[in-house]
Amino acid sequence: MASPRPYLDLTLREWLDELARSNGVPGGGAALGFAVASGAAVLAMAARVSGSGGFVAQADALCARTASLAQRDADIYEAALAVRSTSEGLRPEQRDWEIGRAFAQAAEPPLDIARAGADVAELAAQLAESGDPRVRADALAAAALGAAAARGAVALVTVNLTALEGDPRVAEAEQLAAAAERSATRVH
Repeated sequence: MASPRPYLDLTLREWLDELARSNGVPGGGAALGFAVASGAAVLAMAARVSGSGGFVAQADALCARTASLAQRDADIYEAALAVRSTSEGLRPEQRDWEIGRAFAQAAEPPLDIARAGADVAELAAQLAESGDPRVRADALAAAALGAAAARGAVALVTVNLTALEGDPRVAEAEQLAAAAERSATRVH
């Protein structure tokens, strides 16, 4: 059961305790959501130190886009688990359809995490190349967080779409993770 308080309202200690004590929600997706949001925040700091208004605007937009990913992932995954546990009385084909639909929806937040991770890694690589040398390592750290979040999201997209063989979202997540990893290693 997810926390009754929004994750963004928890202290870091409360969040870590919530994650460690959970029975699956929050889980890996929520942790990846926070990781990519952390990468975006580090990127925004590095952009500010570099004094680049364009990078700042893009990093701020990434911060805004990623802030809710952990909560969204946990909420939608928890809803999918609820469908699975409450659909037992349905006809088998109806039950399978309901569960498949719920878990297909649960694949969307990790896919958004992969998209954001690729964007964080790419912008961080650009900043590492042209930003202030004092924050190059910070930009590289942001790129690594983005790439790691994107790579982890591939597994979650895949597992949530097991009922839909050949779903193009799995291939998209894999492509995003590969792009994020290329961005992260480009400037190392």
